[in-house]
Amino acid sequence: MNQQTAIEIAGLRKSFGKQTVLGGVDLTVPAGTVFALLGPNGAGKTTLIHILSTLIAPDEGMIRVGGYNVQTEQELVKQNISLTGQFAAVDEVLSAEENLRMIGRLSGLSAAHARVRAEELLSAFDLADAAKKRVKTYSGGMRRRLDLAISLVALRPVIFLDEPTTGLDTVSRRALWEIIKGLAKQGRTIFLTTQYLEEADQLADQIAVIHGGTIVAKGSAEQLKAKVGGEVIELLNDYDEVIHTIPTTGNIQDISRTLNDLVNSVPPGTKVNIRRPSMDDVFVALTTTVEKEVLHA
Repeated sequence: MNQQTAIEIAGLRKSFGKQTVLGGVDLTVPAGTVFALLGPNGAGKTTLIHILSTLIAPDEGMIRVGGYNVQTEQELVKQNISLTGQFAAVDEVLSAEENLRMIGRLSGLSAAHARVRAEELLSAFDLADAAKKRVKTYSGGMRRRLDLAISLVALRPVIFLDEPTTGLDTVSRRALWEIIKGLAKQGRTIFLTTQYLEEADQLADQIAVIHGGTIVAKGSAEQLKAKVGGEVIELLNDYDEVIHTIPTTGNIQDISRTLNDLVNSVPPGTKVNIRRPSMDDVFVALTTTVEKEVLHA
């Protein structure tokens, strides 16, 4: 195991009954990077996170986190990770400050250090004004922010975030992005799952796209966008709504030919926009290709 590798997965398989959830996953995540696992609901993202964090056992495969085997060295793995699940798991009777200080003490921090850490996180997650209010009075977004803060009380080398920005408004989402970037700069490894294409594009050093329990592509955002091809032609209606997208190779001959072919086939007044490929294009192209392969298998 290379010391510069935070997570290593080879031949990971997991089924529940007759349903195969993960059908042979291979991944390597370098230490000190942000790695995004991108995929739709039911793709196997949460199952993979649960296996990496020792919550469930794999059926097959070699999995190491922080240099430790998740099946034979579970306690050592747990000492090196923190995890935030998809749903807020906080004590509603306590205040936000009490929740954070309690977790700090349970994580081995001194009373003074736990208090300071709580204050830091309350400020970072915009909860300082509500620090002493009982969590049962919080909105869903506030609970989610507190849940994320709790996972960061004791900073571990590897941090798992399962769809961390679900339920957050735009301002809170971008604030969390900055926190994640800051943690990576400190040398921590962030492994996050997301359905948000922009999130993967903005945050991740490396992205893996999972579909139907298998990894269909991996690389940097730019590498994945390059798989789609060159510029994308968008057709817009009178309300500037995109009604159709057409990928091109990016060379002027292909773009010119495509536009000429469209002249007599689109409604009068249709507008044209030409742009670089986005993560949306990547995701649609990759998952559509997989579905076609399954249908014709």
